[in-house]
Amino acid sequence: MKTVNNFLPALALCLVLAGCHDKAPQSAAPPEKADAKADNDADSKAGIVLDADAQARLGLKLAVPATAEWQPQLPATGRVADPLAFLGAVTDLATARAAAAASASELERTRKLAEQNNASTRNLEAATAAATRDTLALKAAQLKFSQDWGARLAAAADLADFGAQLQRGDCALVKVFLPAGTFPSPLPASACLEPAGQANSLPVTGEWVDDLRIDPGTQVQTLLYLVKQTLPPNLAVSVQLPTAGKSRPGVTIPWDAVVRHEGKGWVYVQSGTNQFTRCEIPLDALTPDGWFVPAGVTTSNAIVTVGAGSVLSAELSHGDFGTGARD
Repeated sequence: MKTVNNFLPALALCLVLAGCHDKAPQSAAPPEKADAKADNDADSKAGIVLDADAQARLGLKLAVPATAEWQPQLPATGRVADPLAFLGAVTDLATARAAAAASASELERTRKLAEQNNASTRNLEAATAAATRDTLALKAAQLKFSQDWGARLAAAADLADFGAQLQRGDCALVKVFLPAGTFPSPLPASACLEPAGQANSLPVTGEWVDDLRIDPGTQVQTLLYLVKQTLPPNLAVSVQLPTAGKSRPGVTIPWDAVVRHEGKGWVYVQSGTNQFTRCEIPLDALTPDGWFVPAGVTTSNAIVTVGAGSVLSAELSHGDFGTGARD
């Protein structure tokens, strides 16, 4: 009996120690969560330290963002006009104009001959009919050209020279299709055009040329814009048109200053002599000069405008580049 009594306290002690051993991992869990939160906080303050030598090797250049005013924008779509289609329309118009001029001259000549009894009434009637036909054909050609290319171009005297410029790629015409049922007034004097499907392509500015027409079936209004640079014929473009409304102040971030990472846009702001902090910016307000940013980056910040991609690579490599060190 004495042996049994000594065994029971020993067994109870073992069970207590075993229970304490089982509970130990549970008490260690909270510190692990705290460490994870610390890692997340460190990631939210992404940046890098680069000394002067490293900055020189990367070829970094800094600049202060320019102030900007952002007007409310109307999104639209567009397509670059084919120069051959324009030249074809110019040829048709020129042919109709020449035919009308020739028949008008023939009618005048026949009328004078008839007055001198040197042309029959039948010849005069035929000349009159030809002149009338060719005049109506010219009006139809002018109307067709105006619908397709605008009345301003239809009245221009140097259409052939302008068509040659389009064919050489010195400039381009872009037809912009507004959203159905949208008729802005006044019409936007400029447009920001972003080529679709073009790698590393930058938006360009289009100058308003003319208001073409409103499709009676779709109620889509078409505007014509001139771009003074080469764009491939029939290329689709995304369009932003400034509209009336209260503007917002902000800054413009140059295209080369923006890097893409994890589906977001970033710029590097100089937060110290050798320290650069990565700052996320929205990529929803494009301009021909860069991205409009309403907040987060101001004219008091110097940003990396050349070499931002190299800084991102250095940061992601945890400072293995040169003397860089992860912030």
